[in-house]
Amino acid sequence: MLRVDGARAFALPLFGALRMTGGGARTSPQATKDIVVSDFSFWEFFWLVVSTALFLAYLIVLFQIVGDLLRDRTTGGFAKAVWVFGLLVLPFLTALLYLVVRGNGMYARQEERYAEAQAGMDQYIQSVAGKRSPAADIAEAKALLDSGSISQAEFEALKAKALA
Repeated sequence: MLRVDGARAFALPLFGALRMTGGGARTSPQATKDIVVSDFSFWEFFWLVVSTALFLAYLIVLFQIVGDLLRDRTTGGFAKAVWVFGLLVLPFLTALLYLVVRGNGMYARQEERYAEAQAGMDQYIQSVAGKRSPAADIAEAKALLDSGSISQAEFEALKAKALA
């Protein structure tokens, strides 16, 4: 807790400190020099950092579980509702139980989603790039030569380019 002349204060980096007095809050430029942070020990700060990190890790796991649960195509709606209800009522126990019971399936489903996304991306890239074989290019050039659109020299140039 921050103290300024025995009164409670809230640190404001640009505007000094707000002093809570009987007459209301006011800004005092002199108050920033008197702030002492002696009530907050190293170990309190350490445990604050550790507990914050553990809470954030728990939130990440919780969101992974909910995402996996809602994307799972094999689990029915009632089972999903039971899992979500369990996560709301007993979150730590249900999360641990979910990871034990369905942990391996989470990895398999995530790997399957990544494989589907990769296949879709590869298919899209092939359709956009229009990857053609040299034989198709030569056949197209031959058709142009047969129709009289290009000369024999241009056909040989296109053939050389396709084979290169």
